[in-house]
Amino acid sequence: MFDETLALTNRALKKWVRNPFTIIPGLATSAFYLALFGNSFNPTNLVPSSSLPAAAVSQIKSTILGTTFGGAATYITYLTAGVICLIIVFNMSFGGIDIVLDRQLGYFNTLLTSPIARASIYFSGVFQNLAKAMLLAVLTFVIALLIPSGLELPSSFGVLELLGAFLAFALLGLGLSCIFTSLALAARSIDSLIAVVNFINLPLIFMSSSLFPSSSFPSWLKAISDVNPISKADEAARLLIVGGNPAASGQLAAFTGDILYLVGFVVAMGILGYLAAARTMRPE
Repeated sequence: MFDETLALTNRALKKWVRNPFTIIPGLATSAFYLALFGNSFNPTNLVPSSSLPAAAVSQIKSTILGTTFGGAATYITYLTAGVICLIIVFNMSFGGIDIVLDRQLGYFNTLLTSPIARASIYFSGVFQNLAKAMLLAVLTFVIALLIPSGLELPSSFGVLELLGAFLAFALLGLGLSCIFTSLALAARSIDSLIAVVNFINLPLIFMSSSLFPSSSFPSWLKAISDVNPISKADEAARLLIVGGNPAASGQLAAFTGDILYLVGFVVAMGILGYLAAARTMRPE
């Protein structure tokens, strides 16, 4: 089964890499979100700089970032983890379009009548979408470092912190890929897939802490945000991106708890996604 999964995943990734117009929009979206949200949603822009001394403006902005955004050096520093999660969510949501196209073109039926495990078909869809999303996540992180007034990492941020942040992103992506791949396998047209995923992903995104901390939400929305896996990935990555070494900042227990939550999310979505997909993988 491993060889079959690897071969099918490799085929899909080759198709993706050979078509640069499937990659370039993802990079443009990353830069657009960081620049747009990082400036239009930046609460420090509300400080009336024209009527206050420069020192006072600087102090107010520092206080806002320190008390509301966990001490992030800039709003984009806080926002980077959220934008990466948005990129992952959107890529997982619409990554199944290729699967639907394969079904419509007859290739999917060929796979179903071949002597390969059904699990290979499902997991190849899961892993190809994860690989695409993680590449875009890395590139988004680099873009955040390069844009003006962008991502500023703490001095204690090192290789282990980088790996820890991307572990949180990968777990979120894997869990979402499991469920969205099963939806793509069940869909019979691209229109129906897009309608379903738009119904799911927009509430998921806006009921998370991707753009603002959940402490600013009303109680009912905060309760939802606190169990949203997107919020858990945001929080785990931000503990490292904003605070650096979690042991030194006293956040190791919080980071570990978020990661364990995401592991449970992956296991649950993997089981549910495969069981749902197995019912739909029949030749037509």
